Amino acid sequence: MYDQLTTYCLSKKGAVQDYPFGPDPLVMKVGGKMFALLTKAGDDREVRISLKCDPVIAANLREQHECVLPGYHLNKKHWNTVIADGRLPMGDLETMIDHSYDLVLGTLTKAAREAVLLRIDGK
Repeated sequence: MYDQLTTYCLSKKGAVQDYPFGPDPLVMKVGGKMFALLTKAGDDREVRISLKCDPVIAANLREQHECVLPGYHLNKKHWNTVIADGRLPMGDLETMIDHSYDLVLGTLTKAAREAVLLRIDGK
């Protein structure tokens, strides 16, 4: 699951991986800002991904799914941590990654956003 999530995050335009906190966790960024944080616990069986989320949607997801928790060591209003253990299908996780990426991309300045898109599209 960890590799699938990493691959999907890196498929987003301008996404890069970083290790600003040491060898773990893996931080995914766009335009220098974090949109996902991935960790593996213990024997690598428990994978968690933290994602930015609209506060109303974040609360709804937590109510609907036991595996969606307030963001661990993050602003709990704007971040969820998801235990990626199969209870949520990969398609749902991808939708949550897309939402996080879009929120973070939207916070970039127009110039930074264009730089991300131009660097990838080559225009």
